[in-house]
Amino acid sequence: MEHEVFARRQVLRTLAWAGLAGLEAGSWAPAFAAAPHGPDVNLLPPGSGQLAALMRQLAAAPRRRDFKTVPMTLTRPDQWDSEAMHEVLHYPSGPKVVWHNTELAGPWLNLMRLTLNSQIWSFGHPNTLVVSVTHGSASLALFDQAAWDKYEFPKLTKGHFKRNVFLDVPPAALALPRSPQNPEGPYSVKADTVTVLQRRGVVFLACHDGIWLLAGHLVAKHMAPGKPTQAEVAADLSDHLIPGVILTPDVVGELVELEQAGFVYAHS
Repeated sequence: MEHEVFARRQVLRTLAWAGLAGLEAGSWAPAFAAAPHGPDVNLLPPGSGQLAALMRQLAAAPRRRDFKTVPMTLTRPDQWDSEAMHEVLHYPSGPKVVWHNTELAGPWLNLMRLTLNSQIWSFGHPNTLVVSVTHGSASLALFDQAAWDKYEFPKLTKGHFKRNVFLDVPPAALALPRSPQNPEGPYSVKADTVTVLQRRGVVFLACHDGIWLLAGHLVAKHMAPGKPTQAEVAADLSDHLIPGVILTPDVVGELVELEQAGFVYAHS
């Protein structure tokens, strides 16, 4: 009986993917990637039907953002975004690349942009999926501005970033022509933000273990308003991840799952 149920689910899943992949990439509007500083723009390239299908699957997958407290170690799928992660791990197209990103001020966004550009236009793979396993200081880019203000994140960047500029939609993202040859356009270095890359199909993973450690630091340094516990601050931080991000138990542990699913590893 269990085998029959599993088989039926696999058939339904295949049909769903086939139907979604048949949609034109240009018709997809990634509402989950909408930014606070500009209109929504679809930047998926022509021929990226499978990637567009994944984006629709991820937009529909639930994200739990109503935590009051969280444990140190996650042990149940309902404690993270397991359904969204399942979609990523079972992406039927490719190539698939996972970038291991740790430095907020490093070249991580530019390197993922270059990966996409070369795979799409140099090698002819418009359905390339790029995933960012994001921790260390780079993880600060995945929290909304409310969290930056509440927990004084600019201090953690030693004043290099006064706000979360990684959520901006720069003018280049809206520039015409939308061509890989436009040095002022959406595929150029002038459009390197998390929000723009999300609109290009990049998936960002957040690390619960990293959030737990960050919460402990904030409590120890009296940077958390009131007198919350580490578990409460970790829960609040999880609730303030930006739209589209996938919360995982541990991004380094998730690397094992991604590599087993056929993702190529890259490090910024």
